[in-house]
Amino acid sequence: MSKPYETIRVEREDRIAWIVLNRPHRLNALNDVMMEELLDALTTIDNDPGVRCVIITGEGDRAFSAGADITAFPKATPVMAEELSRKGQKVFSKIEELSKPVIAAINGYALGGGLELALACDFRIASEHAELGSPEINLGIIPGWGGTQKLVRIIGLRNAKRLVMLGERLKAEEALQLGLVDKVVPFEKLREEAKSLAQKLCNGPPIGLKYAKYALNFGSQVPLEVGLRLEAALMALLFSTNDVKRGIEAFMSKSKPEFKGD
Repeated sequence: MSKPYETIRVEREDRIAWIVLNRPHRLNALNDVMMEELLDALTTIDNDPGVRCVIITGEGDRAFSAGADITAFPKATPVMAEELSRKGQKVFSKIEELSKPVIAAINGYALGGGLELALACDFRIASEHAELGSPEINLGIIPGWGGTQKLVRIIGLRNAKRLVMLGERLKAEEALQLGLVDKVVPFEKLREEAKSLAQKLCNGPPIGLKYAKYALNFGSQVPLEVGLRLEAALMALLFSTNDVKRGIEAFMSKSKPEFKGD
């Protein structure tokens, strides 16, 4: 966890890992270095059994992330653009595939690639002054890191078209009404609220949460019958864990279970 990074900061707080996007002078814009460092940090965290939940946020109070750093765009060829898109999709897919829950604490702008990063997370908590949107159309392009696909799944086709085709920005409260974020809190309470949710998740069964995440994320992308088979298989696997025994014993004795992840 102490590995030095150039564009992000990783902090450990008990069983919670914080990933802080740390380019405040560029509104925490995502460049190649940051994407590589995000992937490295996520991989390290995924392999750390002591971490049970991850929170991603941005440095400062202005931006979670204002999106991709477009300074590299003028020199991009079609081949480079496709590679850039696939690279971003790979990083954000890592979040969706991560064996631990991931929370986005949105502290300001979450635009373009910044919104796509938040969409990859399992939960999204926004500060009252946050703004969310996909303004890529104003550059003549479309979201390339999963936005066109995830927005439809989260807020529906009609609302996704508003954001992608019109480039509209949403204030935090409207994003909450659409289900794009789960909760809106004052900025000064954002860290506390994200930490509170993370602690609840940390107290849950790690393997159970991992399989629940897999069933929801991947089962929703396949035909219902295939998803049901996935659900049944994961359910069966959980009955091989000691945590299930702990959960049942605690329920029978009316006590609180202490899940250990085995």
